[in-house]
Amino acid sequence: MVGIVVASHSRRLAEGVVELAQMMAPNVPIAAAGGLEDDTAGSSCRKILGAMTQVYSDDGVAVLTDIGSTIMTAEIAMEMFNRPRMKLVDCPLVEGAVVAAIEANQGASLEQIEQRASEAGTIKKLM
Repeated sequence: MVGIVVASHSRRLAEGVVELAQMMAPNVPIAAAGGLEDDTAGSSCRKILGAMTQVYSDDGVAVLTDIGSTIMTAEIAMEMFNRPRMKLVDCPLVEGAVVAAIEANQGASLEQIEQRASEAGTIKKLM
């Protein structure tokens, strides 16, 4: 099953997004990587690497981020992790995480999850 990493500048935001996604798909491996090691705002390569390690499988990992430097930090972490089947998914964080978790729970591939999660913002605008 594809794993999911939720990376954010805020520990509480990342954990909240994971909590919501797990309500929809409790069996999906999903991990939060939010804030810095001292619990202040920022993005931590170490935390993102730890989350990737926690949820990694041969099916891959979808990495979802909030804004700015978290994207760059996630890219660096992915390079350092150096495993196949890693995707940085461009999507709204909350909606994308929920969609990604539901799709992963249904056995979708990493590419299918990336596609569906990236559409999550468009779906929201139509409602």
